[in-house]
Amino acid sequence: MLFDSYTLGKTVLANRTVMAPMTRSRAVERNLPNALMAEYYGQRATAGLIITEGVSPSANGLGYARIPGLFNAEQVAGWRLVTDAVHAKGGKIFIQFMHCGRVAHQANLPAGARVLSASAAVCPGEMWTDGSGMQPHTAAAVMTGAEIAEAVAEYAHASRLAIEAGFDGVELHAANGYLIEQFLNANVNLRTDGYGGSADARNRFALEVAQACVDAIGAERVGMRISPHGVFNGTGAFDGVDAQFVALTEKLSAMGLVYLHQLDHSAMGAPPVPAALKAQLRSRFGQTYMAAGGFDAASAEALLAADSADLVAFGRPFLCNPDLVARMQSGAELNAPDMSTFYTPGEKGYTDYPVLA
Repeated sequence: MLFDSYTLGKTVLANRTVMAPMTRSRAVERNLPNALMAEYYGQRATAGLIITEGVSPSANGLGYARIPGLFNAEQVAGWRLVTDAVHAKGGKIFIQFMHCGRVAHQANLPAGARVLSASAAVCPGEMWTDGSGMQPHTAAAVMTGAEIAEAVAEYAHASRLAIEAGFDGVELHAANGYLIEQFLNANVNLRTDGYGGSADARNRFALEVAQACVDAIGAERVGMRISPHGVFNGTGAFDGVDAQFVALTEKLSAMGLVYLHQLDHSAMGAPPVPAALKAQLRSRFGQTYMAAGGFDAASAEALLAADSADLVAFGRPFLCNPDLVARMQSGAELNAPDMSTFYTPGEKGYTDYPVLA
């Protein structure tokens, strides 16, 4: 099943393997996608679907050093290099929109951009800046109602630019403690207005963003990634988390989103997403259900055979094996990732992993 074709909305995928979104920090000049990035994604075009690294829909969302954006014409032209490279090899590609929110340092933002979040609590830990090395996260300003509306509009605008740049669709990153999850997660969202204080209020921003993108480009081109029970960037489980995400999933399903991408970080040491919750999310979402988190070919095949998912996403295996699909089909040994080059500029550890003869 893993290597069978699959129809995702109106997009026909060559197989059921998905290259998961992975930050690589190669947009070295003004957060612009470039020819090196086009080469990287083109090398991996045998994936049934590629989901790009997290891409900011606005200047305010560029929290990390050297991550790409998609909110102006120059970035559209840069991403066109990427989509052309993937499509030339028969691949399909969605862009992941990741507004970093409070997971940011001011030094990584362009002039005039601001660190914004649902609430004022500073994200724990540190982040890399090219000018000063590791630094504590910048304190975020609490978003006003007008700034929330502006952010929703930015996602919709970026979605329209994504289609202009040649993408097959967009994924909304509502996981890993970034802006959408900063609203979803009760440990981070301390608001008492219409965007916080209850499960429905915490879900509101995610649903408004999804609806705006659906209105902009159509539901068959919009997916969302979630990570209930994730502990990344100061999130974590909270009272009522399962019921909140079931309710969110039901509303996304009714909206017609093309897929729900559920991430389980337990393979990297985080608490597992309860099996009962996964089953509920799978049953309550009427379209394509994608699973991610530590899979290999055998475990992915077993998941599909059990009808527990429609697609399976692979992260690091695709990072270091451009020909992962062929390697899994033949049972060939996989390259090991060089963690020291995950986020460094240049081709080393990016486009130089060997492929099968």
